[in-house]
Amino acid sequence: MEEVLGVIGGTGLYEVGGLDQVERVRASTPYGEPSDELVSARFQSSGARVLFLPRHGRGHRIPPHAINYRANVCALKKLGATQILSVSAVGSMQEHIAPGDVVVVDQFIDLTRRRIGTFFEPEAAAHVAFAEPICPLLAEAVHGAAKQCAAAGEAPGAVHRGGTYLCIEGPQFSTRAESRLYRSWNVDVIGMTNMPEAKLAREAELPYATLALATDYDCWHAGEEAVDVEAILARLASLVELAKRVVLRLGEKLPALDTSPARTALRGAVMTAVDCMTARTRADLSWVLPGA
Repeated sequence: MEEVLGVIGGTGLYEVGGLDQVERVRASTPYGEPSDELVSARFQSSGARVLFLPRHGRGHRIPPHAINYRANVCALKKLGATQILSVSAVGSMQEHIAPGDVVVVDQFIDLTRRRIGTFFEPEAAAHVAFAEPICPLLAEAVHGAAKQCAAAGEAPGAVHRGGTYLCIEGPQFSTRAESRLYRSWNVDVIGMTNMPEAKLAREAELPYATLALATDYDCWHAGEEAVDVEAILARLASLVELAKRVVLRLGEKLPALDTSPARTALRGAVMTAVDCMTARTRADLSWVLPGA
């Protein structure tokens, strides 16, 4: 299997040197349109293929709660992605994770409320294992690429391996009381976009990892101003440059993920017999259940 890296991140992440055969491509899915056209390219260093998808659409026009997560993950899979790297701006919930740092997380807490988190509805049921939501092999490769960037002086802050990402509904930031409550849960970063994205990637049998870019201390930190969008955007610009370099280093040798637990996530997980599904449901799921 040719490994193809799917990158979900901010607009402009794919505007980076070191790529060949760059073209925009459209994808249609049973769940509607993805956030925008995807960019397909190949790394000059290795020839490996990469697909970029701006999560919020070009111009950042789609708020977190309104993103069509199902269409985004489905589009990546249909266009050939075999693994997904999520690049996400977050707030830090820990003193040792300073604004400007990056975290390769390994766990999630999902506090979203209005988002569809499965491909298997309304006429099918599947229960995938999700105790370890991040692919450890992909996360290790991402962490290694980030550490190489840091060693080369390309990172504005430290690189952390492991941590819990708390996903809130948004689009508003937390109240101070909420932020303090989340701190008591010992979470590491807070964001609005990785759920249900990570759950859907698991259902699509796509190994998934997150490069979390810490832009602020949320609003719990007594020595820092409350979250300010202008300050976040200023810090995010340098972090996006780092993310581009991480993607390029990762692309020098994409990890082979044949043994990733995500690759067999649907084995034994689909509870509904195919002959009990309607023709429409079988057609909608044919991209992820080839025998449906």
